[in-house]
Parts: sequence; C-alpha cells; structure tokens
Amino acid sequence: MMMMTMPVEMGNGTTVQEFTLEGFPAIQHLGKVLFLVHLLAYLASITGNAVIVTIICADSRLQTPMYFFLSIFSFFECCFISAVIPKLLVIFLLGRQTISFLACFIQAFVFVYLGAAGFLLIAVMSVDRYMAICKPLHYPTIMNLKTCFLLVTACFTLAFTLITSLVVKVSQLSFCGPHVIPHFFCDLGALIHLSCSDTRSVEMLVFVLALLILLTSLIITVIAYSNIVVTIVRLPSAKERQKAFSTCSSHLIVLSMIYGSCVFIYVKPKQTNKLDSNREAALVNTVVTPLLNPVIYTLRNKQVHQALRETMCRMKISR
Repeated sequence: MMMMTMPVEMGNGTTVQEFTLEGFPAIQHLGKVLFLVHLLAYLASITGNAVIVTIICADSRLQTPMYFFLSIFSFFECCFISAVIPKLLVIFLLGRQTISFLACFIQAFVFVYLGAAGFLLIAVMSVDRYMAICKPLHYPTIMNLKTCFLLVTACFTLAFTLITSLVVKVSQLSFCGPHVIPHFFCDLGALIHLSCSDTRSVEMLVFVLALLILLTSLIITVIAYSNIVVTIVRLPSAKERQKAFSTCSSHLIVLSMIYGSCVFIYVKPKQTNKLDSNREAALVNTVVTPLLNPVIYTLRNKQVHQALRETMCRMKISR
C-alpha cells in the first residue's frame, strides 16, 4: 500500500499520519499459527474462485448468463478478500499494525465498494434465475450477452457512485486521536468512531446507504425466489422440480451467509456499538464466505462439477 510522506492536516489543526490496526489482541501471541491458517485460507479462496472463472471461460457449455454472473461474482470474491487479508497476514507475521491515512481510506473504499457491488450483483443473479425458471420462453431473448454486460456495468457504476460519496465524506472528518482502530482492517464504522467531529450525519448516511443497498438486494432476491418456489412447486414431475431447485440451492446457501454477516455489521443506526463483535462477523464475511463459495458452487452444481472433472482429465492426458 502507498505510504504517506507528508502529514495530513485535519480540520482542527492536529496531524494524523497513520492509524494502528488492533487486529485480534486476545490471540496475538498465536501470530505465526494464525498467519499460516489465514494464508492457507486466502490461497484456497483465491485458487477456488480462480478455477471457477477459468472453467466457465474455457467450457463452451457454461457460456450462459447464469455462469457469466457466477464468474463475475467469483472474480469479485478474489478482489474482495485481497483488499483485507494481505494486511492481516502482515499483522500476524510481522506485527506491523500501522497503516497510513491514505492507505487506510483506500482499503476502506475498495472493501465497501466491492461489497456493495457484490450485493447488487447478487440481486441481478436472483433476477436471472427468476427469468430462467419462471419465464423460460422469454429468457433467451431478454437475458442476452448485451443485457448481462449492461447489468454488471450498472452494478459497478451505482456502487461506485454511492460509496465514493460516502468515503469522501468520512475522509473529511477530523481525527484528533486516539488513532487505534479496533478492527483488523480499515472499516468505515471504526473510522467514524475515531473521529472527533460531529459524526451524527455521517453515521446516518452510512446507515441509510447500508440499508438501501442491503434491503434493495434482499427485497429483489426474496421476490425473485418466492416466485421461483411457486413455479417449482407447480412443476408436474419430481425430477423437474429437483433439477430446477438444484440450480438455485447453491445461490441460496451463499446468500444466507453473506446477508447474515453484513446485516449484523452494518445495519445499525449507531456505528460505535459492538465494534469488538463486528470483528468476528467481518472475519466470516471476508475469509469464510469467499473460501466456501467455490466449494458450494462446485460440489452442488453438476455442470461445474462435470466441467472441472473433464478439465482435470484433459490435463492428465496432455501430460
């Protein structure tokens, strides 16, 4: 990360050059062990998501909107976990807990931006499943390649617009001390807690934006899957019902993990509460979920599973 060479002058005349990430002080003595565990989890997550992206791009049978969105989502997960875990690994291994003012806000922006865009993408994936199962005759014409690109671009753009304005507003607050962030990365809630400015308007903005993004995504997802369930139940044969449900079950499992941790972290009108408990929920969101996503999508999706096996067989034959 970029280190600042000049101090940052705050509104009250005080100077803040860097913050200190507290990490997990209660278990800091296990630094080497925690480094190894998180390094393996990070590498497994990156590898798993990268494999999904590679398989989808390489296998012509997976060139469909559902797998296109899944590949984008897996790429998001790689970027999302990379925004946080490398710095955490440095903390565990070397004990270097300081981070510059600029690097801290860059990390906060990347983390929140990717998270917001990810939730919007989840809503789009839900709509895609709704169209495929509930409107199969119109699906090929509506969900074409152009529509898919437009939807993904809309997710990027809307998230960037909302999160940029929020992070800029937080960065303009005064920071008089203390400079210790009770977290393992630069989270906006923890940064707001450190400010000596009047943060009520910023806290409300964080709450409103989190509620807007999470609820919008959740409402779209619930409506889509409610219609999907009704349609599946009405299918004439048990085999058709099982096949339709199998295409949605992986998505639903991932959704439950992501929504659960993020609602716990962000949808609170007072960001200064429960910062300690946020660390555990954030760890699930930033490490566990990206690690489990490739496993869930691979093991519960027969087409991905088959494509993976065929790719591995081709690699063995080529040797």
